[in-house]
Amino acid sequence: MSISSPPVAARETVRQPFSWRRLMRWEVLLGLVVIADFLLNTRLSPYFLSPWTLSDASFNFTERAIMALPMAFLIIAGEIDISVGSTMAMASVFMGLVAQAGFGTPLVIVTGLVVGFIAGCFNGVLVTIFRVPSIVATIGTLSLFRGIAYAIIGDGVLKAYRPDFAYLGQGYVWGPVSFELVLFAVLAVIFAIVLHTTVIGRRIYAIGANPIAARLSGIRVDSYKFWIFALLGMTAGLGSVLLTSRLGSTRPSIATGWELEVITMVILGGISIDGGQGSIVGVVLSALLIGCVTFGLSLLNVPGIVLAIVTGSLLIFVVALSSLVGYSGRRRRH
Repeated sequence: MSISSPPVAARETVRQPFSWRRLMRWEVLLGLVVIADFLLNTRLSPYFLSPWTLSDASFNFTERAIMALPMAFLIIAGEIDISVGSTMAMASVFMGLVAQAGFGTPLVIVTGLVVGFIAGCFNGVLVTIFRVPSIVATIGTLSLFRGIAYAIIGDGVLKAYRPDFAYLGQGYVWGPVSFELVLFAVLAVIFAIVLHTTVIGRRIYAIGANPIAARLSGIRVDSYKFWIFALLGMTAGLGSVLLTSRLGSTRPSIATGWELEVITMVILGGISIDGGQGSIVGVVLSALLIGCVTFGLSLLNVPGIVLAIVTGSLLIFVVALSSLVGYSGRRRRH
């Protein structure tokens, strides 16, 4: 009796010697680029290494980075939400109305979170119950939520916030370490643990890789997607709380275009736009890279339009490089 050889996948699983390809993981490359950009900024600007300057740099990306964490979950699950900026504007308007009515900071914060959560649930219902493609559904709610913000206050400004509200977006925990940066670090750890070490994370990857197979294996695909949309909406509400606190006022135009910046962070961090691949570490490194690049250029008095061009070019380059490096590996897996 002849013994058949193990299948190719099994042989590749058994054979796992050290490979230089492990050093070429996307997260490693991103980390090296972050270090290189940090060193370059220290050479180009004598003010960059100041602890307080670096603290100011954190305000440049933390609010977007916080929203990028659940956005990573959603894109890994095979969906997308481009309405988060409009959700922030709508949440900020309702917070402004609550503050104007004389209520304190705790209720203002709860209002932002609840409005964001409701907006996320609305997106989730459109996608999971009415079967509207997420890109179409959130294009619609992008206009809807922003329109609601403008319909309520027009071009007006709401700024009846109490002094203690300013701490959330402007305060420091200790020394030059801002509250926003600490909050982002804590949330990043939580999201990383959930995605990479729990059953929930494994199911999110499975849903993104093959939703039909995931459904047949007993995973409640629609339920997972709905709650990720809801989580992203609530996080957008949190981002609105932080941004409104930092600005000290509410305008219906706040966070315009932020949805694309958040998605840029996620894709730049190595999350596959096709779903099923990526890591929170990559998203965190991507946020740090974008923060360093934009803040370093702003210290050199580079115009804002140039910053947008640099960010867009960086995204195109990264996605193209990722496709070239990772294509053969993805082809073997599929």
